[in-house]
Amino acid sequence: MPSQSVTTTLTRTITVAGGIFAPGHLGELTQYLPFELIDDVLARTRAVQRRTRLLPSRVGVYFVLALAVFPSLGYERVWDKLIAGLGSLLPHRPSEKGLRDLRRRVGAAPLKALFEVVAGPLAQPATPGVCYRRWRTVAFDGCGSLQAPDQPRIRLWLGKFTRYRGGTEGYPHLRVLTLCETGTRGLLGAVFGSIRRSETDYAATLVPLLNGTMLLLADRNFGGDDILTRVAATGAQLVVRLTSRRRPAVWATLPDGSVLTRINGHRFRIIDTQITATCADGSRVGDRYRIITTLLDHRTDPAIQIARLYHERWEIESAFFALRHTLFHGRVLRSTDPVGLEQEMWAMLTIYQTLRRAICDAVETVPGTDPDRASFTVALTAAINQIVTAANITGNVSPENAITRAVLDNLLPARRPRISARKVKCPMSRYGTALTGNRPTKSQTVVRVELSALVGPQHTKTSAQPSSASDPGRRHQVLQLLRTDPDRSWTPSEIAQALKIARYRSLCGQMCQWTSQGFLDRIGRGLYRLNHQWLAPDQPPTDIDSTDGLNP
Repeated sequence: MPSQSVTTTLTRTITVAGGIFAPGHLGELTQYLPFELIDDVLARTRAVQRRTRLLPSRVGVYFVLALAVFPSLGYERVWDKLIAGLGSLLPHRPSEKGLRDLRRRVGAAPLKALFEVVAGPLAQPATPGVCYRRWRTVAFDGCGSLQAPDQPRIRLWLGKFTRYRGGTEGYPHLRVLTLCETGTRGLLGAVFGSIRRSETDYAATLVPLLNGTMLLLADRNFGGDDILTRVAATGAQLVVRLTSRRRPAVWATLPDGSVLTRINGHRFRIIDTQITATCADGSRVGDRYRIITTLLDHRTDPAIQIARLYHERWEIESAFFALRHTLFHGRVLRSTDPVGLEQEMWAMLTIYQTLRRAICDAVETVPGTDPDRASFTVALTAAINQIVTAANITGNVSPENAITRAVLDNLLPARRPRISARKVKCPMSRYGTALTGNRPTKSQTVVRVELSALVGPQHTKTSAQPSSASDPGRRHQVLQLLRTDPDRSWTPSEIAQALKIARYRSLCGQMCQWTSQGFLDRIGRGLYRLNHQWLAPDQPPTDIDSTDGLNP
């Protein structure tokens, strides 16, 4: 039996950059953000130091990235983390003012360029949960809960929001909107700024990142005609939830009860589904979903399957939780000027994306492993340990890396289906307090989910139940009438007489509006004809041209 007084001596070798560049590292994450990449973005953004000093620009970039890893520590404490594993290699420690000046000298441009390099799809198409059929699923959404310091220059940029019941928020809020790969929660792009701008305005800048290999999932905030047509024009597919008040004109009705419509020259499919969840305590929770999609064929993409696919949109909420709480611990951002705040945000997004890439590389070493089972907290903790010990700075990414081993040794169990009410934590929230609806106040395990597709006109609108997408309204009745004789020129009085519409003047105004929207063609004074795009098809289209915003 070995004696308790026996000791063991361990010796390890650390490889770092030479001389004054030695503190420039992020431990094992440096393999994903190597020296050559940092030097390249500094050169492209013209941020390289003019003369070599104690704190070169490359070290400054790594220092700013380390600030995002250690959001609760000050400048000197973060610097101590970077040099903790270097021993006596650097006998002199810079002052806090020197580190602050280093941040200002580097600026925000190199960090933005660095994020644009690392942003993009992470997983292979065969990785579980990444693709629906042949399309990679991605999602739009925004987060407006990031808090910035309450300083004059920050307030001038971001402003302050007047909240519910007349109160004013304590800190200026920053809105960040991302395009996220739902399978891995990696980021394809991001944009941020004042909360006074809407999410759809920010989303317009990310639409060019979409292409024909992607399928976009989005909530009701992105159901406007403009954003839908922008996305369809990129060739990407989309599955977006609509509000119950949206009643697009019906172009054709499919056998499964969904309907086809046209918006700004692009063809879409509207699906109404009823979703009911049965909880472990026997309670039942239900809701009606109206979904618009460019997947037009009801045989290859049934309505129930589309409704299940839309649920994947919630993965972006998990991404925001990791970004806002796990990485940043819900703290107020540290920068007190707009340029510093922009630099801090790009650094935080870069660290988040780098960790997601390390996680994805880890799970793909074990075929069939879903990236959902990988813990972001475990990966972050392993990365922090490697920064402090300055381990594995150089070399290639391999299954033997510490982050990879930590992720694979601590895989989460398969996710349990659960449901709970959405709660308002802030007492002065602009959303009020009635968000729970009929959902349970505490998290409940879901034992069964029932989905049913709703079929056409018999579902009428009531105060408690939204109308089906194909409920007959005046526009629908007029289009149906004009389809009976598409070559005929109609006057408003003839249409009013045929449909027994008493309010003739109201009909005239509506027909002018429908003409501007492309439903009707005005061929003369008081004469209208059905636009050729709204002629009833002999049979619903199945062979779709991708240039028309449909699935190839």
